[in-house]
Amino acid sequence: MKIIVCIKQVPAKDAPLAIAGNWIKESDIGFEMNEPDSYALEEALRLKEKHGGEVVALSMGPERVKQTIKEALAKGADRGIHVVDDNFAQLDPLGSAKALAAAIQKEKADLVLTGLQSDDHGFGQTGVLLAELLDLPHATIIMAIEVADGKMKLKRELEAGWFQHVECPLPRCCRFSPALTKCVTRR
Repeated sequence: MKIIVCIKQVPAKDAPLAIAGNWIKESDIGFEMNEPDSYALEEALRLKEKHGGEVVALSMGPERVKQTIKEALAKGADRGIHVVDDNFAQLDPLGSAKALAAAIQKEKADLVLTGLQSDDHGFGQTGVLLAELLDLPHATIIMAIEVADGKMKLKRELEAGWFQHVECPLPRCCRFSPALTKCVTRR
C-alpha cells in the first residue's frame, strides 16, 4: 500500500516575532511540522508497520521546507517529495489543493492522509478540496483507521462525545466520505 501524507511547515508555536514596520520578519522565525499533519504521518507509519508498503511525505514551499521533510523521514517515512515554489505562501486552500493534487496524481497512491487543519491559518479546507480534485471519497476528524477485508474502517469524532463509524473501500481513499456511514456510537 502506498500512502502519501501531506505535511505543511508552519511557524513554530514558540517562535519570537520580530516586527519590521508592519510586517513580521520571516527570517527570524523558526519553523516546524504542522501538528495535525504529524498525527497523519504517525497513522500512516502504523498502517505501514501492520500492512507493509511505502509512506511518502509530500510538502510544498520554499527551500526551508526540506527540513520538515527530513523530520518526516527521520520519523520513518520512506521518501519525501518537495514541490518547490517560494510563492506557495500566497495560495488559498484551493490553490494549495491543486498543487498537491498534481504531485499526488503522478504517484498513484492507495491512500492520502492530511491533517485536519494547519496551525498557521486553520482553514481546514485543503484536505477536503484535495479529495474532490482527485475524485476520491473523504472524511474528517478520523480518530482510528483499521484495514481489513479490502476495506478501511474509520472512527470519526463528532460533537458531545459521539463517534461515527465509516467504511471506505480500498484502494485509493483520501480523508474518507461521511456519506459512507455505518453507525454512530457514544464514547
